[in-house]
Amino acid sequence: MVWNKKEINSEKVRSISSRFGIDLLTSSIFERRGITDFSEIKFFLEDDLQYLHNPYNFLGMEEVVERIKQAASEGEKVKIFGDRDVDGITSTVLLYTELKAMGIDVEWALPEGDDPYGITIAAVDDFYKRCGSLLLTVDCGISNYNEIKHAADLGIDTIVTDHHNCPELLPPAYAIINPKLEDSCYPFAHLAGCGVVLKLIWALRYTNNYNYNQEICMLNIRPGNDNSYILDAIKVRNLVELERISETFVPGMIDSSNSRLKDFLSLPIFVYNAEPQKKMLHNIFGSNTDIHLLDTAPEIWKTFPSLREKSLLKMRDGSRMSKYGEKQPEEIDVFFNLFYTFIIKKDPALSTDFEKNLDLVALGTIADMMPLSDENRIIVKRGMNVLTRTERPGLRSLLASKNLLGKPLSTKDIGWQITPIINATGRLGVPSKAVELLLADNPEDINRLTEEVIGLNRKRKKLGEDAWKKLLPQAKQSYQDMDAKLVMVADKSLNRGITGIMAARLANFFGVPAMAIAILDDKAVGSIRSAMDINVKNFIAGAQDLCIDFGGHDFAAGYSIELSKFAEFSARIEALAPKLKGPDVSESSIDIDAEIPHSYMNPDLIKIVEIFEPYGENCPALLFLTKQVKIESMELLGKTEKQHLKLLLAAGKYKWPAVYWNAAERANRDFKIGDTVDIVFRLGRNYFMNKESLQLTIMDLNK
Repeated sequence: MVWNKKEINSEKVRSISSRFGIDLLTSSIFERRGITDFSEIKFFLEDDLQYLHNPYNFLGMEEVVERIKQAASEGEKVKIFGDRDVDGITSTVLLYTELKAMGIDVEWALPEGDDPYGITIAAVDDFYKRCGSLLLTVDCGISNYNEIKHAADLGIDTIVTDHHNCPELLPPAYAIINPKLEDSCYPFAHLAGCGVVLKLIWALRYTNNYNYNQEICMLNIRPGNDNSYILDAIKVRNLVELERISETFVPGMIDSSNSRLKDFLSLPIFVYNAEPQKKMLHNIFGSNTDIHLLDTAPEIWKTFPSLREKSLLKMRDGSRMSKYGEKQPEEIDVFFNLFYTFIIKKDPALSTDFEKNLDLVALGTIADMMPLSDENRIIVKRGMNVLTRTERPGLRSLLASKNLLGKPLSTKDIGWQITPIINATGRLGVPSKAVELLLADNPEDINRLTEEVIGLNRKRKKLGEDAWKKLLPQAKQSYQDMDAKLVMVADKSLNRGITGIMAARLANFFGVPAMAIAILDDKAVGSIRSAMDINVKNFIAGAQDLCIDFGGHDFAAGYSIELSKFAEFSARIEALAPKLKGPDVSESSIDIDAEIPHSYMNPDLIKIVEIFEPYGENCPALLFLTKQVKIESMELLGKTEKQHLKLLLAAGKYKWPAVYWNAAERANRDFKIGDTVDIVFRLGRNYFMNKESLQLTIMDLNK
């Protein structure tokens, strides 16, 4: 195995360290990982909810919340339609709970049994017969053109909230909220479906704010040079900056024709600390000028007492804004940021109560393998904390069943132990069981549903193992037939609910993109998963014209085909496969984040590890290199077959317990007790018998 340690720019490392007040080792990891943009570093160093993007950045969010408020006030029947996976299930629970709390007559549905992905014509017709008038999709809908047009023809409005790649022809919905829309105006494209729902919930709650949908002017005047004054103003609506001006005025030389200034000053004017602002206004426009100012300072001081009597200039010099912006913020920027934070902090519905939603959003984001970058880092980090103390009885029961309740959780705990259980319900055609469990508050129902979903997961595991044994020979033949570029398996015995699992396992096993297809009575339903960062959605788009439905992400997609067209579909795929690149046959390698000298090999190293948490998609766990480590003891591990090693390693002043998976055959062949070796490792916390200790996980070891 090749060990790669990228060269770094020491000047940039010192610059990052100085700007953010962090140690050089942490700075070097940021530089080595290519995380050097100040706004990107922010999401590693901060976890306050104020750093989440404003939902009203979404084009159309105002129309969406107004339509939902109309449904509430007029007693309309509303239906939420979700997807059958963890993201769709959590999205459904979140939005249903919120709309129910608003007093809306709301119901929910997900694809059951062999129902296709997304809304169906039958579901729309059923809703119409029961006098439904507003349909909301979560984690689906962007590809449901015909179904949404049918709803519109029946007079049903559809609001699509989704995060999947958008087709060229968008559905004729009342509104679409999707960060991947080309003109969504949202600054981050990689929210999970439940993340999009989270944004809608916040936007709905903000409608209770006294400034909702009102344009206001945020104003700050500061002295300039030579007796001049600089007037800075921002036009704001729903805490989103719409427009700004900065004008320099010399008293006695005022241009009354400045229409932009009049446009701003005709709005309600908010200032911070009104008295000095009034004096400067009078100096500019004359003492007879009567401009009404709304002073925010007294209320802000009640929420943030430490800011009492502090000027915006003084706050700017010590603000975190100064760290993360590409340029020094002006006082008006400090005021806008302060006002934004104040509005959020003083309203529990937008802060402490809102945070309670993050348990399910963390689950859905991890399960859907969304990149842990930008605001997803804060969503998941805070969400993991909420999970440990979740107030949802059904979720508490599920965590307790895996002995995770009340324990510090990692993304690995969630991804390996909780999301597969929830996913199993959808894979086996009964995602409603998971929704019912997450909504349940009756102890008897919770116990029954917990047992049911755990039982479904056991069944899913058996189906997966049986399918793997049966289809592996077919997969090996396909790998050969397609020139080691692609694997495709199809079988009547394959359960449609596990095609995604099977495709992912095949892609991992062969190192090339893989397709797994279940042959049903009237159609074939399949999944494709990527390898080597190949865009499989673009690949399979070459046969999209043969599909009944088709959608997904760049590296994972789903599709269905009429049986009469399946032979043609298979031939098309085989013809397209040679265009894919083959498997990577080069020697495997490890990218090292930092070399740790013995003097740094102490328990404080875990603090650096935790700066970069949570780990997951696009953010792998840190890998360290340490040289000249002595093996003090070594023993074999394994329940039946002794495949693993447990080591005690001496580095510097400390001795470190370590595990080295699947390395038993190397013991006493490549190294032995007493040897001095170089190691590449991860550092983490180990919990055993209610005791916590630090432990190394060895990734590779050389003498």
